[in-house]
Amino acid sequence: MTFRRREFLRLAASTAVLPALPRFAWSLTYPTRPVRIVVPLAAGGGVDIVARLMGHWLSERLGQQFIVENRPGAGTNIGTEAVVKAAPDGHTLLLVNAANAINATLYEKLGFNFIRDIAPVASIMRQPQVMLVNLSVPARTLPEFIDHANASRGKISLASAGSGTPSHLAGELFKMMTGVDMTHVPYRGVGPALTDLLGGQVQVIFTSTASAIEYVRSNRLRALAVTPVTRLDVMPDVPTVAEFVPGYEATQWYGVGAPRNTPAEIVETLNREINVGLADP
Repeated sequence: MTFRRREFLRLAASTAVLPALPRFAWSLTYPTRPVRIVVPLAAGGGVDIVARLMGHWLSERLGQQFIVENRPGAGTNIGTEAVVKAAPDGHTLLLVNAANAINATLYEKLGFNFIRDIAPVASIMRQPQVMLVNLSVPARTLPEFIDHANASRGKISLASAGSGTPSHLAGELFKMMTGVDMTHVPYRGVGPALTDLLGGQVQVIFTSTASAIEYVRSNRLRALAVTPVTRLDVMPDVPTVAEFVPGYEATQWYGVGAPRNTPAEIVETLNREINVGLADP
């Protein structure tokens, strides 16, 4: 059998299009079932709070449940790897945070390459942190805390959301720039760390404003300072660390990612709806 050139090209083009049809169909009907937003830290921290707020918004906009799944451990690497290995169909997403960038410098061998294996979907926000202490700590100002820590060398426990997380590095930067000696106690997320801070098992933590503000407003924990270079509108009476430690600055950021090869149409849908949510008063 012989084919004319035009007929051969038409058949070849039709055959090439076939594998793309299911992916295009996914995009038109997405999402077809509940979507998991993997938070690679324990419940209760800023990453978790932001994921639940955004998940609620997306559920209302896209007609399927966006369910937060906490997968803590290894400074966010366990949850991140779970998303890397998930099907690239938009039904498994990652709540990305600064730890994903930090870990690329801290771990020599990871089971994934974050830049290569996670497709960027949308940026959500940049968030400052707050330095909180248990009410039993006698210091009411940052200079008083530095004096107290120097007088109690080795007796102050610095909690964090996990080794390598922004919470940890904000504390380490503070130690480096002030010379205070504190013992780092890593947790599997800010939630468990705050529980122990409230109970007095640890004395200080650097954490996001989202996870800190209600404890400060209810006078259950004391805010000594915030970590950006300027004061916050939501805590105008709390000074910055930089007011006493010149040059200090630390912030956290959040975004959404998906497994690589997730169809561009799905990424565009999510990006559009997330940005609509961010613009909503």
